[in-house]
Amino acid sequence: MDWLIAGLGNPGAEYAKTRHNAGFCFVQALATQHAASWRWEKSWKAEWARIQRPDLDLLLVQPQDFMNRSGAPVQQAAAFYRIPPARILIVHDELDLAPGIARFKWAGGHGGHNGLRDLDRALGTRDYWRLRIGIGHPGHKDRVVDYVLGRPTAAEDAEIHRAISRSLAVLEDFLGGKQDAAMKTLHSE
Repeated sequence: MDWLIAGLGNPGAEYAKTRHNAGFCFVQALATQHAASWRWEKSWKAEWARIQRPDLDLLLVQPQDFMNRSGAPVQQAAAFYRIPPARILIVHDELDLAPGIARFKWAGGHGGHNGLRDLDRALGTRDYWRLRIGIGHPGHKDRVVDYVLGRPTAAEDAEIHRAISRSLAVLEDFLGGKQDAAMKTLHSE
């Protein structure tokens, strides 16, 4: 297995179209693009799909516990397939980026994101890749919870999906060892 790509979100129909589920949207779009089927793994408490090509073998993971308990499913899937943290890409919503913006990031802090905080703990390191999908900020910290768990406007949703499409377009380069080129292209907009 070459890479593990985990999309973060909250399970259940009531959260399906919320801003917090941008990570789920990305891995679902990637699975659809490659006609990969989702399966349930009880021991990980996660849905997973596999994309196998002659040049690339990807494990996609959607933890099916709430956002603040995303770490264990990702860590268990990575341990099962012996995927080191440096070959893990976590895709998540990002308050500090406007809708339509996406950025790759290597390592660093969790920035208050509960899913990343739990991943840092479960993986025992911050040294993994992130793909931050911008959802914008409500303007005040007291409104963050309702905002991330709310549905974006039609215009915001279109921008979030545009960022996901742009990220998918550079993913081949990123996974193929051309992270700098992928970041240059993605970060130029």
